Amino acid sequence: MAEEIAAAFDGLPLAAVMLFASDGEELAPLSLDLRERFADARIMGCSSAGGFAFGSYDSDGVVAIGLPAAHFSVCAVPLRGLHDAGALQWMGALRSASDGLRRVPGRSRFGILLIDGLSQREELVSAMIDATLPGLLVLGGSAGDGLRFGRTHLALDGRAVDGAVFCLMETDFRIEEVIFDHISPTPTRLVITDARPEERLILEIDAEPAADEYARLIGAVRADLGPAHFAEFPLLVRIGGQQFVRAISEVTEGGGLRLMSSVATGEVMTIGRAEDLTCGLEERLSRLAGATLILGFDCILRRIALERAGQQGIVARLYHDYNVAGFNTYGEQHRGIHVNHTFVGLAFLPPEVRA
Repeated sequence: MAEEIAAAFDGLPLAAVMLFASDGEELAPLSLDLRERFADARIMGCSSAGGFAFGSYDSDGVVAIGLPAAHFSVCAVPLRGLHDAGALQWMGALRSASDGLRRVPGRSRFGILLIDGLSQREELVSAMIDATLPGLLVLGGSAGDGLRFGRTHLALDGRAVDGAVFCLMETDFRIEEVIFDHISPTPTRLVITDARPEERLILEIDAEPAADEYARLIGAVRADLGPAHFAEFPLLVRIGGQQFVRAISEVTEGGGLRLMSSVATGEVMTIGRAEDLTCGLEERLSRLAGATLILGFDCILRRIALERAGQQGIVARLYHDYNVAGFNTYGEQHRGIHVNHTFVGLAFLPPEVRA
């Protein structure tokens, strides 16, 4: 695999290689092998719930993205021990990375965050980075494990990382953020009357067992609830005048609902409804025609909904036409916020191209 990836880059000097692998066990050995082949590059990556590259969807392979040294400067740091009180240590590492990456006038600076999608710490880490490096555009994705939700993997320069990897970059490309979701609120509102925030678990909705009440509200049978329902009817929470998706990952044995984002007792939520998954996406991408790459972090529940609707071919064509590559996530981060059911991307446009 490493030989194949190295051959694809054809001796190009690289500043970084990003790897998104469906088999997390091969991630660290692969990144070590590539580190030996690209001694001057930072090799970082995570396990995924599927990958996509320029029109090709793959649930079993590896997506490798190389950033040429002629156009990118990179500083990457591991953020370990997400369940320990390590925030001060993380903040110090982030400030050192920012100070150590020489600023060049006219170049764009941004951050990429890859984080354990089962850690339940995405909100904390995203907010901490936003507070430590204010004004920095940061995007990222939560590492996945297919639809198994068992164990995720991250690696940096050949070593496994238990936590997250943050990469600060500068480039002479012009960059533009791309945010897109396909969820609209329905009139159905509900109150979380019992939750365990530390477990992202809803026990009661409107004083009824959570799974039973959710199934009733969406017109389903509790025994039939699964990823297709969760993809079509996510929960929404309103923050600062905007609706943010709080996706459901599973029904627990006790009849609770496990979320992929934070939840708290007393929150008022709305049932969302998936609309046409491609409506508006092509219009948004067309404004970025000429982008060399659109690095994408796309929620696994969006992929499930696409496959259920038979629209994966349409999206594959769009990803091919507009040079989109990335991976399917357990959650997405942008500007200090952790979300679900969302496509979060970063377009790299040559300096002469204007969106």
